[in-house]
Amino acid sequence: MLNVLDNAQLKQLESTLYGVIEDYEVDAGQQRQDNDDGLLATFIAAKRLEGCSDKTLIYYERTITAMLNGTSISATRIRTEDLRAYLTMYQQERGSSQITIDNIRRILSSFFAWLEDEDHIVKSPVRRIHKVKAAIRVKETYTDEELETMRDQCPTSRDLAMIDMLASTGMRVGELVKLNKADIDFGERECVVQGKGNKERVAYFDARTKIHLRDYLDRRDDDDPALFVGLYAPHRRLSIGAIEARLRQLGAALNIEKVHPHKFRRTLATKAIDKGMPVEQLQHLLGHQRIDTTLQYAMVRQTNVKNAHRRYIG
Repeated sequence: MLNVLDNAQLKQLESTLYGVIEDYEVDAGQQRQDNDDGLLATFIAAKRLEGCSDKTLIYYERTITAMLNGTSISATRIRTEDLRAYLTMYQQERGSSQITIDNIRRILSSFFAWLEDEDHIVKSPVRRIHKVKAAIRVKETYTDEELETMRDQCPTSRDLAMIDMLASTGMRVGELVKLNKADIDFGERECVVQGKGNKERVAYFDARTKIHLRDYLDRRDDDDPALFVGLYAPHRRLSIGAIEARLRQLGAALNIEKVHPHKFRRTLATKAIDKGMPVEQLQHLLGHQRIDTTLQYAMVRQTNVKNAHRRYIG
């Protein structure tokens, strides 16, 4: 009001304002909470618009909310030092792995980068927090013997078809549970799967899978459109948890360690690389957005390096 009022008028305005607000108590904490809730809600809406799945959005919201509660500082006032202290405390209290801490860092980076883009803050405080280095561990794959043992010992045609689909397509279990019978093209031995971010791609299966899948579908007497359903009435679509539990049961019965859906995907990728499939084609086959993700599979087997050394160097 300096451009409108003179000093005497400003003094009178100040006195009047004090008289009006002296009976009110301002809850700064509640203001901060309301502001942060609004920013977080808008951020989640923006990520939903970008195509993030509900599962991803829930993970984002929980991670960011935990950080805001853990620091007790407004999102627009958090500094790099505050976030470093929070991540250190989080790791110490929970014994979290380096990978978990880096996942949190990555989510916070996305949130604060959005705040910067939307002009809520001048600069993201996560910029100076670098990627957390984690030890690279060789992840296990199924041996040919283990795959054949699982196929031979499957108690139902459904389980056999399910294992073959995972092993021959390399699809994610979340993609498998979304498949309908109508999605299968037996003539071309392919199916359209809905991957991350609701992106569709074509997945391919082999002749053995075609035979076992047809046999399973011919035995079904329900009218559920889902490709894989429960064995007993009302034969509803299988969930991710149900498939994971079934595979664990099968692995325990056959004395095969760590039987889970993603291991089939890793096994297919490893075999493809061993046989010389170009990484760019494997990336498309697996539905990876970044080739860096696909390249992780190229480091699975040390025997690749050993054989190459013997072939080219001696």
